[in-house]
Amino acid sequence: MEDTGDIKKKASRWVVIMRRLLLSLLAVFIVSTVSVEAEPEYAKWSAVAVKETQKRYKADIIDYKHIGRLELSPKKSEEKFKLWLKSKEGNEFAVCVFIQFDPTTDMIYSIRFTESNR
Repeated sequence: MEDTGDIKKKASRWVVIMRRLLLSLLAVFIVSTVSVEAEPEYAKWSAVAVKETQKRYKADIIDYKHIGRLELSPKKSEEKFKLWLKSKEGNEFAVCVFIQFDPTTDMIYSIRFTESNR
């Protein structure tokens, strides 16, 4: 038979191990919760807007802003972006990009561009 001293030592070790395990799991949970940021819904469409604008204008994109999403119908939505460009000659101008797509399949229907001085 084990004496009470051995039982207390084993129980004490078990408590220490369980505390460490619990603290480790808690730390992992906190770090994973804090460091994970959800990608915005429009992220893939902003990449499309930037890529297509670069192809069309062959200019540097200085900045861009997501204006918003418009649901035109259950099968058609439109994302709107405003991009600020700088031409090779140094002229700055804005381009609004409208991407119409099917929100259930992500199939692109159209991409429109409008330019402005602002």
